[in-house]
Parts: sequence; C-alpha cells; structure tokens
Amino acid sequence: MIHTHALTRDFVLGRGQTVHAVRGIGLHVDAGELVAVLGPNGAGKTTTMRMLTTLITPTSGTATVAGHDVVREPGQVRRRIGYVGQGNGAGHAQRVRDELTTQGRIYGLDRRDARRRADELLDALDLGDLATRKVSDLSGGQRRRLDVAMGLVHRPPLLFLDEPSTGLDPQNRANLWDHVLRMRAAADMTIVLTTHYMDEADSMAERVVIVDHGEIIADDSAAALKAKLAGDRIVLTVEGADAARLAGLLERLPGARDVVVDGGRVAAHVGNGPAALPELLRAAVAADVRVGTALLHQPTLDDVFLALTGRSLREGEPGGAADPQDRKVAA
Repeated sequence: MIHTHALTRDFVLGRGQTVHAVRGIGLHVDAGELVAVLGPNGAGKTTTMRMLTTLITPTSGTATVAGHDVVREPGQVRRRIGYVGQGNGAGHAQRVRDELTTQGRIYGLDRRDARRRADELLDALDLGDLATRKVSDLSGGQRRRLDVAMGLVHRPPLLFLDEPSTGLDPQNRANLWDHVLRMRAAADMTIVLTTHYMDEADSMAERVVIVDHGEIIADDSAAALKAKLAGDRIVLTVEGADAARLAGLLERLPGARDVVVDGGRVAAHVGNGPAALPELLRAAVAADVRVGTALLHQPTLDDVFLALTGRSLREGEPGGAADPQDRKVAA
C-alpha cells in the first residue's frame, strides 16, 4: 500500500538556512495494516505524511502510495486515500450533512449517491442527530468524527490520520477510536496514523515506526520494541546490609541485566518481570533477605525512545517546537 525509498524533504528558511526535515526515509506498509508513526515534534512525522498525501513534493527519493507515484500521479493517489489532518476540515458555517454531501460530489458521486453515502457515514459515526447542525456548533469530539467521515466519503482503501485525537478528553478519544476501528474492520482499510498518545499506538497498532531527526530509528510491533529495547524493570528496597545479597540473587535471574545498588535500593532490568519478581521474592525468603517494598515497571514506548536516544518522546510534545513545514505555513 505504501513504499518509499530514500525519501527526503528540505525546507529553506530565512537567510538561506536549510532544514533537513526528512532524511532518507524508507517505509513499507502492507494492505490492511494499522501503523503508528511516533516521534517528538520536529521529528519529521507530519512532513512525511504530507509527502505521502501529495500535499508537498519530496526533495529527493521516491514514494508509491496505493500503487501510484506521489510526484508523477498525485491525482491517482488522492482518489485512493483519505486524509484527516491536524486541523478541522469542515467549514464552520456549513451544516454537517451538507458538508459530507459536498465532499461526495467533489469525488464524483451524483447527488443521490452523495446524500446516501453521507447518511451512511452519519449513522456509522454516530452523527445522525447532528445532521442539520452547523459545524461551528459541534463539540471537539463531534468535529473530529466529522473529519473522519469526510476522509471516508469515497471509500478509500488507505486512511491517513495525523494526530486525530489531540486535544480531546479521554472519553472522546476512546469514542473516536471505537468508531474508527469498527469502520476499519468493516471496510478492511489500511491506516497510518501519527499520535502523541503512546497508549493509542501501544494498544491499537500492529506496527510502530519511531522517527527522530527525520529518520526511522525503529520499526516493529510495540511488544517487540519494548522487549528488545527497554525490558521490564524491578525495584526493591531492603535493609542496607541485605542490599548486596539481594543484588546477588537478582543477577542469577534469567535475563537480568543492569543491576544497580543504591543504599538499600536495588534495581535491575529483567526478561519477564511478572515471572521474575515472584521468583526473586521466593529466593529472598529462602536466603533470609527481608524485602521492604517491591515494584514492577513494565516499559512504555516512551521508555523505548529513551533507550534509543537518551531522551523522552514527550520532550517537545504539544506546545513544543513545530515541524519546519508548520513554521513555514505559519510564517
């Protein structure tokens, strides 16, 4: 569904300064996958999405989307994709059903089919009661569902979602994703999304692609990335004299590494935390080592990014530095 090779994008800012926003990205997405693209602001996520959706032209490299080259055949690409950007796409003064019908007409549907498709999407995304309401009167969650509906009017096999749930409260986020996932299952769509919420990527995506400084630095399932690059961590406290003995017991656990003793605090990474911690506690009892507290920390995707780069994915998140393309548009 998507294949890129050595894809780059440069921006020339004031005084001739060049920003290398995307630096040779190679990405392959099969039909039917749900792929999450993660990275801090300025990493190149949105710039990559805009190239794949034909909104901006690559500086170099190639990209094929839904079987068509994004530079040579942008019209063919656009007919086969849906795109939900970071901003709201519907006109504030328009009525909900009218906006969806207009979108269908733009994609070549006749008036009857456009209205029928609009009603299908209103029902599927729980917007039926809002059909005659103006877009400006909708809540944030309702507007995002309308944005998704507009991206699906022409039944695209590939849907791009650029931070679709940013700014929504937890209930509206969950509601939006419930609708998106149900429609994905019904239509067998491929979805590529960017998000600042690691829990979304962790729970829903089959693959997670991490981007930093315009390059892909990791590409695998969330579970595999966490197991390989972060691992479970256990932290225990004991009386000072027992810390060295507990550290010795920890070092004997399968897959234990990075054992650290700091006073009465002992910590280490282990291969399987839920199994390792009870085993360690049983060994401590047998060795007459009195454990005060025990904590199991299972890694997040933010821990993966920290292991890869030495900094957090959350650094520079909402409110931080913008993508170079965003700075250019704002200027």
